[in-house]
Amino acid sequence: MRLLFLGDVVGKPGRAAIAERLPGLRARWRLDCVVVNGENAAGGFGITEAICDELLGAGADAITLGNHSFDQREALVFIERQHRLVRPMNYPPGTPGRGTALVETESGARVLVVSVMGRLFMDPLDDPFAAVERALGDCPLGAAADAIMVDVHAEATSEKQAMGVFCDGRASLVVGTHTHVPTADARIMPGGTAYMSDAGMCGDYDGVLGMAKEEPLRRFLQKTPGTRLEVATGPGTICGVAVETDPKTGLARRVAPVRLGPHLSETWPAFWE
Repeated sequence: MRLLFLGDVVGKPGRAAIAERLPGLRARWRLDCVVVNGENAAGGFGITEAICDELLGAGADAITLGNHSFDQREALVFIERQHRLVRPMNYPPGTPGRGTALVETESGARVLVVSVMGRLFMDPLDDPFAAVERALGDCPLGAAADAIMVDVHAEATSEKQAMGVFCDGRASLVVGTHTHVPTADARIMPGGTAYMSDAGMCGDYDGVLGMAKEEPLRRFLQKTPGTRLEVATGPGTICGVAVETDPKTGLARRVAPVRLGPHLSETWPAFWE
């Protein structure tokens, strides 16, 4: 199976890049399942129903979220009816929405999408490892799911790597989001799980984490209250990770980072060309 995960979509530049490139990539690489992190898609803070529909319409099969899941208050409502929008599963009981989605591909294969949020330097949510253990136990790879993609929305690379080790041999891909910077450690772990500490972002890299430069810089220099952060408006770069799985086991056979657009050196899965 051919899987693509795209990192945090930041505002209009990220959405535009996905709208422009993803339909062609799905056809060119014959992708079976695409998952996009959309927690910064609405002006850098949260997601709206219209933007959710826009990303799904562009070719995403599921959308994961993170610490900005409910910055747009309408998400508290529409997440209940949109089963392909997945917030971190270790939010407290009673939080609207769900932490997993079982996506059926055109071929009939089943892909479990799991979203979880780290706790180091983040909001103190429930234990992410216990949450993922429940998800993998309820829908094990090779039995109830043909592939499993785990989005670890976390600040600390140590916590993300620990989650990769924890899931090794039980998931197709464990990938980090949140820091908006693509890491150089895409690899297949000893048990067969593909791993990457951060997928990077889909947005304008000529800024600060996808936001216009001036206000973040001013905050570092002056440490005083200022204006609201605004999304950088330049052309967006697509960043993520591509995985090919073994049809018999669901584990990773090949993995490669994806970077398409200005400001960063481009790379893509040559094994699909």
